[in-house]
Amino acid sequence: MSESSLEISMNRRRLLRKVAAVSAAAALTPFAAPALAEEKKAVVHGRIKQSLVYWCFNAAGDKWDLDTMCRHARALGCVSVELVEPGQWATLKKHGLVCAIAPNGMPGAPYMKGFNNPRYHEEVISRTKKVIDACADAGFPAVIAFAGFQWRDADDPKSGALTREEGAANCVKGLKQVVGYAEKKKVNICLEHLNSRDNSHPMKGHPGYQGDDLDWVAGILRTVGSPRLRLLFDIYHVQVMHGDLIRRIEQNKDLIGHVHTAGNPGRGELDEKQEIHYPAVIRKLLDINYTGYLGQEFIPTRNPLEGLRQAVRLCDV
Repeated sequence: MSESSLEISMNRRRLLRKVAAVSAAAALTPFAAPALAEEKKAVVHGRIKQSLVYWCFNAAGDKWDLDTMCRHARALGCVSVELVEPGQWATLKKHGLVCAIAPNGMPGAPYMKGFNNPRYHEEVISRTKKVIDACADAGFPAVIAFAGFQWRDADDPKSGALTREEGAANCVKGLKQVVGYAEKKKVNICLEHLNSRDNSHPMKGHPGYQGDDLDWVAGILRTVGSPRLRLLFDIYHVQVMHGDLIRRIEQNKDLIGHVHTAGNPGRGELDEKQEIHYPAVIRKLLDINYTGYLGQEFIPTRNPLEGLRQAVRLCDV
């Protein structure tokens, strides 16, 4: 073999070795690279704005503080941590996050004493206005509101129950006293429908809550008739009380101002152990041109970050 032929042969062998190495690396890439990318961020499409609900994970086994919660939200690709008191909003802003919906400022269990009972109107309206002011100053969009327990004394079931008609009329009267203020401040008030069927845990269901019928709640909102008074459509609570989620979204598409998630039964993760098909529900929200926030509000039963990552991915349709 001539010297030139030997050189050509050696170059060919070197080239073949390089091709083999590149081919082997390429064969591994489809399996390794996407898995690494998914670990960095759960939101890929971002067609719906996702938010994390602070109380669920602050009360979980790991008991995340707000700074930890914000760091997880950013890493997952979420844009909000919600139901955070105004005194803690500086932490949200430090992380470039918003509070998609603010608590109403009522002490204790805030869903007990609401707009259905005149004895609580003064306090509920005063506290709601203060939170509206805070939201307006911070540039945050909404504050939560509740119908309240049906008892005439919310702390005492023996005090007798308000009728549905009384409760609705009282809600209309009370909300009309605050909704004009919300209009001026350009902040939404979102009245939440809750289930009264699950009595297994204080936050899985609320026996005695008068706003447990979605049509009843929607009727109040339509009677008041303000664009700043909206429905908090909690997918979990609606499923427990009514089911028929996609039809319910269509029926109330003009009212929905905020949305919450959780798996049913049990208010746990959005996984294969529960019955709600979340991709179809989220697609329906997109179909009605919902542009608000989706708050992940489930109670973790396992590693909370793993459950959050799964939920955020599932809803990122």
